Amino acid sequence: MPSPLPSFWKLGFVNNPNFHAGATFSNNSLFNGEQSDIWQDAAAIDTVLYTMTADLNTLLQQRQIQNPLMIGIHTGGVWIAQRLHTQLGLTQPLGYLDISFYRDDFTRVGIHPQVRPSSLPIGIDNRHVIVVDDVLATGRTIRAALNVLFDYGRPASVLLAILAERSGRELPIAPDVVGLRSALHRDIHLKLVGPTPLQLLCVHP
Repeated sequence: MPSPLPSFWKLGFVNNPNFHAGATFSNNSLFNGEQSDIWQDAAAIDTVLYTMTADLNTLLQQRQIQNPLMIGIHTGGVWIAQRLHTQLGLTQPLGYLDISFYRDDFTRVGIHPQVRPSSLPIGIDNRHVIVVDDVLATGRTIRAALNVLFDYGRPASVLLAILAERSGRELPIAPDVVGLRSALHRDIHLKLVGPTPLQLLCVHP
């Protein structure tokens, strides 16, 4: 018998009040020993990404930023960045960051990372940068990404674009552009799987 989602599951959508997500909650499969259900299917994520693209375009125009450098955080953030980079028509090559050893809770939580190379195709000094990630939770991944970024140079500004922002922030970090927002119990996580198709899973005990 499929386990129902907890009563504290709440969803909220930003920037498009008429948007109805593809919350099919199917499969009920196991993910790392836990239950996982599809929250956002590929079609729903496509819609969110087009909304994010429009919001980023508006923000860049408001701040008079031209030709920014976009950088995705491995792994889900890279998938999202690839889509946004194409839809925005950016001319600078896409950059990639791996923050595995930069998280301040690396030893405390016993993370066992799959280290991937960071790659910034051009220098970032005095450049406007857009950092992209899939899920914003505690904020520690973004803090680590900023540490990595400033090891490469000093950008003129950094914008943060997030596919899904959830509750549970531990650091004062907020996105400039966000596709989805949700309030979740601490035992429930969001996981992006992909890259083809992209699906956002709800992972719970």
